[in-house]
Amino acid sequence: MVKSTRHAKYELYYHIVFVPKYRRSHLTGKTNERLETIFAEICEDKDLELAESEVMPDYVHLFIGSPPKNAPSLIVNWVKGISARKYNQRYDDRVKWTRSYYVGTAGSTSKGAVEQYIAEQEGGDE
Repeated sequence: MVKSTRHAKYELYYHIVFVPKYRRSHLTGKTNERLETIFAEICEDKDLELAESEVMPDYVHLFIGSPPKNAPSLIVNWVKGISARKYNQRYDDRVKWTRSYYVGTAGSTSKGAVEQYIAEQEGGDE
């Protein structure tokens, strides 16, 4: 769904994948549920849309929508850094993430959407 700010219309979604340190398969059971809750909290606090989250035993997939002001690397840093800090403060077991990650863009722009945007702009700047 196309969203807007005062000066932009956007539909930006990022597919983010990252793994725990040493690629340990320990993101199961309660750890899985706790992390999903924490990811949702972070997205709410940072005004991001958590479209999908899947915590696998040895990696995490997130599908996050964001306004254009947030760089993908900033979003990843928020999610990894804040989630590790919150998890480690709240629970006895520890979570550590590797420094690496994957991020890909996902979104759709059709010719019709561009034409509609241009038609809306014909009225001039307001």
